Amino acid sequence: MPLDDDAVAKIAAIPGVKEVYPDVRVPVEVTFGEVSEFSAAAGIPMSSKGQGVFQHFSAGAFFPNESDDTCLVSLEFAKRITDGKPESLVGKALTLAFASAAGAPAAGAAVPLPGGITVQRSEKAFRIVGIVERQSGAMMGIFSQVMIPLAKAREMGGTDLANPQAILRQLADKRVYNTVTVKVARAKDTEEVEKKIKDLGFNAFSIADVLQNQKRAFMLLDLLLGLVGSIALTVASLGIVNTMVMSILERTREIGIMKAIGGSDQDVRWIFLVEAALIGLMGGVFGVVLGWGVGRVINRVANYYMESQGVPAANLFLIPWWLVTGAIGFALLVSLVAGSFPAMRAARLDPIQALRHD
Repeated sequence: MPLDDDAVAKIAAIPGVKEVYPDVRVPVEVTFGEVSEFSAAAGIPMSSKGQGVFQHFSAGAFFPNESDDTCLVSLEFAKRITDGKPESLVGKALTLAFASAAGAPAAGAAVPLPGGITVQRSEKAFRIVGIVERQSGAMMGIFSQVMIPLAKAREMGGTDLANPQAILRQLADKRVYNTVTVKVARAKDTEEVEKKIKDLGFNAFSIADVLQNQKRAFMLLDLLLGLVGSIALTVASLGIVNTMVMSILERTREIGIMKAIGGSDQDVRWIFLVEAALIGLMGGVFGVVLGWGVGRVINRVANYYMESQGVPAANLFLIPWWLVTGAIGFALLVSLVAGSFPAMRAARLDPIQALRHD
């Protein structure tokens, strides 16, 4: 089954699908002043406004509508075609030359292609309305050096000139697309929609497929970190127990004196539980401060590297207040549990034996 407009309509009718649009890229020659280079103009739907890479602009804004001859350019491309400030390009026009069917208004001679097909060179001027920041190394999807409204890209074509059959289909107004982008209304509908697209006879790929493998990797990482954390928690608990037991041995006569002057077992138990709680509280606060400091250092170093690679800085480590209070509370709980045995041992000391202790 060809991936044509009829197939796009069937995919759009699948429950849970929010939007479907073809991924159209038009081979063009971009000309601005004396600069000329070959590229591919990507067709961008109006629904992409304010999403993904179109959330932030170095200058200008998104397309005002899909009927005007307007375009967006990447910041990297803007720097390459102008000697001045890239933002000075907003409002200026660049020329896109593309292949069109023979007989259409053209600026050049007809060019014969294999299969007896003839196309002509057409040119159209597009006004630059925005400059898009590019995040190097990321999966940009429909991002390109030059971007035009999807309606304009479909008017111009998007045909692979090396494929005569694709050209014949386009000239016959029977458009067949290589890929389409499908957006779902809810993230939980992704797997079901992907399955129904495959049932129609098409290959489908989603970010969920990538995330599924990443989830397994993160599950193994969480398990490993959990084991390391358990070992660290056990060592910390034994350390608190050892500290409290040593404190009891060193203060045996003191415990005996407290009991001799009227201190109850409960009083002695509370004294050592409070000491254990203070150890846990100080350890929890110190751990949170140390973790925050290490995170800030790593964040600064990582941002310095990303900015040197042209990637905008970001806050990689965030410690919310609920995590801070939870970590301190958990440290306090562990210290109380670890200190309960030494506290009970201190409370059971015989005051006579304690007073005789050297």
